[in-house]
Amino acid sequence: MKVAENTKKYIFLVYILLVPAGMFLTYQAYPPAFSGQWLDLLAFLLLIAVVASMPITINSMYIFLIQWVSLAAFLKFGLFIEMVLAQIAVIVLLFKLRIQKSELFRLPLNMTMFFFVSLLSGVFYYELGGQTGPSFETERQAILLAALYAVAGYFLNQVIVSFNLRFVYKRRENYFGKDFFVETVTTLITFPLGFFLYMFYNQVGVMALFFVGLPFVSISLVLKLYYSTEKVNLYLQKAAEIGHEMAQRLHVDDVTDLFFEKIGEMLPVDYAYIFEPVNEQELEMVRRLDQSGTNMIPRMKKHEGISGYVWAQEEAICYSSRKDWLPFTKGFLPEDAESLLAVPIIRNKKVVGVLTLASRQKRAYEKSQLMIVDILCSSFAVAVENAKNYEQTKMHSERCALTNLYNFRYFDHLLHEEFAKLTRFERTSLSLILLDIDHFKVVNDTYGHPSGNEILIELANRLRKLVGGQGTVARFGGEEFVVLLPDAGKQTAGKMAEMIRESIANWPFNLQQSIEPGKKQSVQITASIGVATAPDDADDAMSLIRHADRALYVGAKRAGRNRVAEYVK
Repeated sequence: MKVAENTKKYIFLVYILLVPAGMFLTYQAYPPAFSGQWLDLLAFLLLIAVVASMPITINSMYIFLIQWVSLAAFLKFGLFIEMVLAQIAVIVLLFKLRIQKSELFRLPLNMTMFFFVSLLSGVFYYELGGQTGPSFETERQAILLAALYAVAGYFLNQVIVSFNLRFVYKRRENYFGKDFFVETVTTLITFPLGFFLYMFYNQVGVMALFFVGLPFVSISLVLKLYYSTEKVNLYLQKAAEIGHEMAQRLHVDDVTDLFFEKIGEMLPVDYAYIFEPVNEQELEMVRRLDQSGTNMIPRMKKHEGISGYVWAQEEAICYSSRKDWLPFTKGFLPEDAESLLAVPIIRNKKVVGVLTLASRQKRAYEKSQLMIVDILCSSFAVAVENAKNYEQTKMHSERCALTNLYNFRYFDHLLHEEFAKLTRFERTSLSLILLDIDHFKVVNDTYGHPSGNEILIELANRLRKLVGGQGTVARFGGEEFVVLLPDAGKQTAGKMAEMIRESIANWPFNLQQSIEPGKKQSVQITASIGVATAPDDADDAMSLIRHADRALYVGAKRAGRNRVAEYVK
């Protein structure tokens, strides 16, 4: 949740104007009730600092349970001491949460909030007749007043929190949801602990803080370990789901896009880079998630930079802030990057890449997350390899091995798809150009089949350049080629066919593999071309091929070759 810069300034201003003066006035109006009990006061301070440094995490939300300690301190020492302890607890908590520089406004915001909660609930207690150091054994009404103080403090806290969420953080959703319920229950459960601590302290003194605080701290540690385990299990479950999703993707780009998307949902990622080895000594950046406008990242050598080190050592590394990793990087990371995590991508016990993640936040990554990212990288490596195999297999099944043009199988499927679009009026027309090299057998007999293959390859390259994105070029079989032009009428197709004919007839083909060793030869060839257009010339895909073929042999070949002929009904 972002907070406007002006709002942050107002928060600091409100704190400076109200809290120091308010603390001083509180000291004057409600002076602390202790005489020489500095050791006891220090013990309370230590206890509340320990409790504040161990917030309980429930449902991914930090629960700040110092109320029971502050309740006992308020009853024993009075309002001013409770306010001081609460202010210190806020500082300890935010230090524990490691707030970033951009979040420093949270310190005066929370200190101001706790100041008002303490002040209003304390004044409420005293106005009802409550006293500092009440005796619950002789004054039955004191228990009721103390309970009212605790409840008033809690609800004042909820009101101020709700105010901050709406007017500081601009959150409009319902505040009284699951998180509110969980916090309410856990807080109300701990209130009796505060009463017990106060009464036990009156009986045995400062040792009460140890006997009561130790079990609470122990439970907090158990809950923290439980949540950490639960969090890791959740990460593992998500990693398995992501691995399954990546395995279903059939293209490398799709796998990588999903990988970046999912890892960005699991971790705070502002920048992501994938490097792959180009040889035994160099890494090259192949994919990036980086909106900083940084220039192309140069290749890195083994042991060079963070990614080069991870590649060489085959082990992950994690840094909490920029100053930790800056001396080791090659300088390609943006200037606002702070936390950094780099993990080797390993397949069959070999590093096939390096993943580098960066966040603008300090201490954004935990050591335990290295294991999760490592698992994701392994799944990513398998998914990429499978996708590459699929793409290669698909390419081989769709492409002519000699010319790398689409083959007849792919062309036939595409033709039927385009014709279906034509019948659904998604295309205005569909033209087909069929090309056959004139006297190609003579070329093979004269110069050899390797030279004939050279001509086919060069012709394929010329066709690709001429047609470009206007249509699809395929090898129809032998020395025949076909061009499919969607949304191209007869006139457009005729012009394209004539350009193709001229590019063949007017520019000779240079042979490198002539029958005569060491002798380069130049060969002049021609081609006959037939053109047919649907829906004018054909009602179905096969008719379009037949009519283009008829135009080729009847209108071009029989008429003398080296010409373009359009189908005529």
